[in-house]
Amino acid sequence: MISVSDIEYIFINSKTDKQDTVNVINMLNEGLSVPFISRYRKERTGNMDEESVNLVNNFFNFTKELNLRKNTILKSIEQQDLLTDELKNKIEKCYSLSELEDIYLPFKPKKRTKAVIGKEKGLEPLSVMLLDPSVKDSAEDLALNFLSPEKGVGSTAEALEWAGYIIAEKFSEDIRLRKKLRDYLKKSGMLSSVVRKEFKDKRSKFEQYYDFSESVLKIPSHRILAIFRGENEGVLKKKIVADMENFYNIIGGILFSSKHPRYLLLNDILHDSIKRLIYPSIENEILKDLKKEADEKAISVFASNLENILLSPPAGNINVLALDPGFRTGCKIAILDKTGKYIYNTTIYPTKPKEDISASAEVVKKLIDKYNIEAVVIGDGTASRETYDFIKKIVDENIIVSVISESGASIYSASKIGREEFPDLDVTVRGAVSIGRRFQDPLSELVKLDPKSIGVGQYQHDVDQKFLSEKLDIVVSSVVNRVGVDLNNSSAYLLRYVAGIGTALSKKIVEYRDKNGMFKNREELKKVEKFGEKSFMQSAGFLRITGGNNILDSTGIHPESYSVVEMICKDMNIEIGELIGNSKILSGIKIEKFISEDAGKFTVNDIIEELKKPGRDPRKSFEPVKFNDSVRTIDDLEIGMILNGKVTNVTNFGAFIDIGVHQDGLAHISELSDKFVKDPSDILSVGNRVKARILSVDKELKRIGLSLKENF
Repeated sequence: MISVSDIEYIFINSKTDKQDTVNVINMLNEGLSVPFISRYRKERTGNMDEESVNLVNNFFNFTKELNLRKNTILKSIEQQDLLTDELKNKIEKCYSLSELEDIYLPFKPKKRTKAVIGKEKGLEPLSVMLLDPSVKDSAEDLALNFLSPEKGVGSTAEALEWAGYIIAEKFSEDIRLRKKLRDYLKKSGMLSSVVRKEFKDKRSKFEQYYDFSESVLKIPSHRILAIFRGENEGVLKKKIVADMENFYNIIGGILFSSKHPRYLLLNDILHDSIKRLIYPSIENEILKDLKKEADEKAISVFASNLENILLSPPAGNINVLALDPGFRTGCKIAILDKTGKYIYNTTIYPTKPKEDISASAEVVKKLIDKYNIEAVVIGDGTASRETYDFIKKIVDENIIVSVISESGASIYSASKIGREEFPDLDVTVRGAVSIGRRFQDPLSELVKLDPKSIGVGQYQHDVDQKFLSEKLDIVVSSVVNRVGVDLNNSSAYLLRYVAGIGTALSKKIVEYRDKNGMFKNREELKKVEKFGEKSFMQSAGFLRITGGNNILDSTGIHPESYSVVEMICKDMNIEIGELIGNSKILSGIKIEKFISEDAGKFTVNDIIEELKKPGRDPRKSFEPVKFNDSVRTIDDLEIGMILNGKVTNVTNFGAFIDIGVHQDGLAHISELSDKFVKDPSDILSVGNRVKARILSVDKELKRIGLSLKENF
């Protein structure tokens, strides 16, 4: 249940209007998707973009999870008969997980700690006396009254030691002290790493972290993840270090006065409490927070890269000869028609060790003529440059020859999806089909893959996998709905990402289509088994039907708004077909004239914009990249060379660039521009074409340093 204070927290942190936030939350509670809300419910959201609606959704989900934890804590404290109205209110108004756990700490069921053992020895009253500043007796005199050999307390030293453990635990539960140490370590702490002794004299990708420390406040996410990975792989050890003497000076008097009659004893106990109990707890918490923040940034980078690669320009409906290159096993060829339908496959051997250039050339030429091939597409794996060189020599200039990323193609070919699509084909042929199809339409093909296998992540295997999957699914769904989906040509794998559909309904749609033929209009969707009104409402606007019996079905206009178009046509005495694409007439329409209770200003404006460019595709036009013919491997590189390249991955620390040598080079953030660059994604995206200069080549570690600066 979302409370008034929850709503306050959500709209303040998402920086959105309060009523708009309430409306979004209500729609999310109704089960409406983010793409649908942001696209077709703009009047209720105050024209929030999809990113803002997603932000509200994130905070909404956080409060729901936090409330579950609050309820568990409240129930636990209530069962102990310790819940007061003040404590309950404090818990309910808390929106920091760490602070919530601090509040709960004194009430948390204890394991058999040293403090618990001290209490079993009957020393809790002594701990109370030692803390009480009004009691003036010395610690030793007070301890004499608690000697009990049968309980293992044979001396005043033993009594004070066990009472000290009780006090130390009490100190460790103090919210003020924990907050001060947490704030101090976040502000003044350093994340430090050292090499383990067994790697001391060895080179590794973690060598820059062998003796390293950087401010917790400033260390970038990629270095955090590198240190965590180094520790996970047994190369590094990490910890948080800080000037604790300075901290002790800061906290003077917070728990007891310097005039306390037993000040020295309590000060020793405080130091023990911090070192033994509080510091390890807060250190783990900060390390966990650092990891979480680094995960979020890395996942955000991954999401941005994935979005750009899914929005890669499609080559379109052209006949393709796709090649999955290889040396020993040869190059697998797959022929695809304009729709991506698989036609034929064979194998050629244009490279060693089974090199037969003449026969291979003859096969390719015959296939090009027979199937009217318009593009030859080559995967960028093993033997790709050699295969590219072979193809360029034998095809006409009017045929496109392109090398594209084959990341994930092998995973697809061996996957359940690959087997279902082509049960009779060899896995290598399936890979060639995937390469060809991702050239024709990257989005339609890449949605079949687990996004993590596409190869555009930053430390993707080190981050929270559940959060990564959730975030990437949101990105795929966002892109699919932004581009729109052809209802009659799309696979179930693509349809499942359409708002309101999902996996089960996408299969039902394809089954209906296979049985009844192509959909003639959007309304026909309602005949699909289990396709209810809510599914139709959410999905219809994102689905396109070309050549159906309603021209508006080919646009991004929602069926619920068709009446608005009809009103416009009636008012202007014009047919819908004459209106669509007629920017001159559409630009002159007065929006206010068609605003109603069902269609507000934002909706009517979107309708007119869509009518200007119906079914517009937000993706750019296709443009192949041309690599340097004389550079094929890392051994061919020389310092100072300037080469064509394609950005394959953008990270927080720079950009990875394919320069055609089977090993991507790295342009560090400091080498991306002559001007200062705060975030590489501000100036580069996956797929960008660039010119890069070779700065360094490390053949042993297979590292290539690049510069994109113009003033070479």
